[in-house]
Amino acid sequence: MKRKSVGTAVVTVLMTLLLITPGLAQEKIRLIGSGASFPFPLYSVWFKDFSRATKNVTVDYQAKGSGAGVQDFINHTVDFAASDAAMTAEEIAKVEGGVVLLPMTAGVIVLTYNLPGIKGLKLSRDVYPDIFLGKITKWSDPRLTKANPDLKLPDLPITVVRRSDSSGTTFVFTKHLSAISEAWRNGPDAGTTVQWPQSDKIVAAPKNDGVTATVKQTPGAIGYIEYSYALLTKADTALLQNKTGNYIAAGAESGKVALASVTLPANLIVWLEDPAGAEAYPITTFTWMLFYKKQDPNKAEVLRNLVEYCLTEGQKLSERMGYIPLPDNVIERIRAVSKDIQ
Repeated sequence: MKRKSVGTAVVTVLMTLLLITPGLAQEKIRLIGSGASFPFPLYSVWFKDFSRATKNVTVDYQAKGSGAGVQDFINHTVDFAASDAAMTAEEIAKVEGGVVLLPMTAGVIVLTYNLPGIKGLKLSRDVYPDIFLGKITKWSDPRLTKANPDLKLPDLPITVVRRSDSSGTTFVFTKHLSAISEAWRNGPDAGTTVQWPQSDKIVAAPKNDGVTATVKQTPGAIGYIEYSYALLTKADTALLQNKTGNYIAAGAESGKVALASVTLPANLIVWLEDPAGAEAYPITTFTWMLFYKKQDPNKAEVLRNLVEYCLTEGQKLSERMGYIPLPDNVIERIRAVSKDIQ
């Protein structure tokens, strides 16, 4: 679909919504959001299109990291937030008036690396946890060359690049590592921040774009980022071994296979620590928008319309930007729950 046709479709959807609520466009409304950098490339387009097509409405979003977004949401300094780690029961209890958590898109986390001339690197599920634990320190390690007999891996030190901020991407990645590695589970374990091994070859960078840039600038580096950042920067990504033993490339199709086995619970929070399926990509996740149940009625109405746009025209942009369009049954569940934004 060409950009112009997308914009026309957005206008059509939003004009329909405004006909239902004729007084909505009379008041200038600015919505402020913050949080996850994982979905930022997609959200920035969604919010810009929605703002352009909806008279007197502006949606601003700052990618600060999931942890910062959740804290802003708890502190009521934003109108909505976003988090790859959803929210814990303890966090939800701190929000006066209640919370509506909606999984608005899904994506995969990739391991991007900087090895000039090396394409199609394979990383087995017993190897990449040990790389991030600092146990495998050179690209010429026999465990790496065994999985890559056709590649001439250099005798180069491995530099691990991890997130410096409180991150939903870190949460999803470390939750996966904990599921497949006993050493990781009994060591750093899972969280938006974890206690990384002490090493001068493990460096920190903020947000997905910071990790992407650091890997790009550091020969021998490897880091974890959301797939769309790899697409945008043409970064190399590894094929990861999944639960069935197959090496799978990142992408919408392998992500869809991973999502296919998921059933959303009542609270719409579910994790895919180690998805089944011969063609399933192993690190796949939903990412959530966070809304207040009770707030200014005019803002609530705009937010419900924003959700409807994201579930309709917004989903059409997902795959080309490196995300996974939501299945129809998931969209219907989200649409029903979004009515609780009041």
